Formats: sequence, structure tokens, C-alpha cells
Amino acid sequence: MEFTLGMILEARERLKGVAQRTGLVQFKALSDEHSQIYLKTEDLQNTGSFKVRGAYNKIMKRYAEGDLHAVVASSAGNHAQGVAFAASSVGVKSTIVMPRSTPIAKVSATQGYGADVVLAGNIYDEAYAKACEICEATGAEFIHPFDDEDVMAGQGTIALEILRDLPFVDMIFVPA
Repeated sequence: MEFTLGMILEARERLKGVAQRTGLVQFKALSDEHSQIYLKTEDLQNTGSFKVRGAYNKIMKRYAEGDLHAVVASSAGNHAQGVAFAASSVGVKSTIVMPRSTPIAKVSATQGYGADVVLAGNIYDEAYAKACEICEATGAEFIHPFDDEDVMAGQGTIALEILRDLPFVDMIFVPA
């Protein structure tokens, strides 16, 4: 499948009423008379991160297809909360595998959104391996934090907002 603008536009429709349209704030410390630098305030989303956009888009698309009964994700925090929030909004069971080193605030927030949290491994890769084991054993669907076109389309809705608010933008930098 080819990744398209249409996928992002469809994601925008799914996210209506869920993802807040966050603003741009000029970052004056780096701006000057030749360049204006803006930050997108995605920390104001319901779950405190842009990650809710991708997780919600993926889960709602799969839920609409009618055969989504449970999801599993591996994450140390922001994706975990997005998956838990999205799954609980439609009554789908979510299990999130987090490394044992995950801060308790992230674990608690994820549980607060309705997920069962499993602490496994000392690093992300070990948590990911455990999540794959759980999927294999239960038949739940894995919601990847980034390597998924539906997740990417949800995150891509950020660009639509930037282009609407700043139509003559020259560059968009995405720290990863």
C-alpha cells in the first residue's frame, strides 16, 4: 500500500472531537528577523502527547472494521496512554507492556486510561518481545508505536494543522 495524503485526511475525520487542534507558539529565543520558529503545543492533548492521534486513528479504523477485540502495545509512556485512551473509548481491552524502569507516573496514567499494564524487561526491546508473546497467546492485535501506516496518518494530522495555521511555512522539523 502506498502512503497518501488521503490517509491523513481520513485520519483527521476520525480524530474530530478527540484530538484537540493545538496551536503554534513562537519560540522567540530562536527566532530573529530572518526566521520565525514556532512550536506545536501537542502537550495539550488529552493524554499529554501527540501519540494519541496515531493510536486513536489506528484503533478506530480497526474497530470500524468490526473484528477488534483486544489490543496490545509496548511503550514507556506516551504511546501507551494513547492506546489505552483509544481502546477504552470503544470498550476494547488493552494491555500495555512497559519496561520495569518506566516512571510510576506513566504507569499510573496508563492504568488510569483503562489499560492492564505488564512490566517486563529492563529496556524497550524486552518489553516489545513480551508484547509480541502476549499477542501470540491471546490473539490480540499489536498497535505499533510508529511502524504502522494508520499510526503515521494519525500523527500526520499535525502537519495539516501547521499548514492551516502557517500556510507559508518553509520547513517543518520533527524531532525523533
